[in-house]
Amino acid sequence: QAHLVESGGGLVQPGGSLRLSCAASGFSLDYFTVGWFRQAPGKERDFVAGITWDGGSTYYADSVKGRFTVSRDNAKNTAYLQMNNLKPEDTAVYYCAADLPEIPTVVSRTPNEYDYWGQGTPVTVSS
Repeated sequence: QAHLVESGGGLVQPGGSLRLSCAASGFSLDYFTVGWFRQAPGKERDFVAGITWDGGSTYYADSVKGRFTVSRDNAKNTAYLQMNNLKPEDTAVYYCAADLPEIPTVVSRTPNEYDYWGQGTPVTVSS
């Protein structure tokens, strides 16, 4: 059964770092766009970052630009989200998702466009 598995979340102090991983199981991530989203309690699921199938282009929400870096290793069937200088407002459940876009260079910021989702990994930024 095709699905994604996130890992790497946890509790971190403000200014700290975490690296999230997103491993595909039951299918190949090749040709899939990977998006990272987050959802805080009582809020909608928001786009955080995305990367094209070949890693050639990356996109970020303004709130994380310069602090987060999205990457992928297709040989390992895995994508990553490196999060630095974390802030309390980054606290949320983080999800990765995979989309097979009609145009390979497009990275959607809309959750409904994505075909596969992980179960989410919680990130708490607190002192």
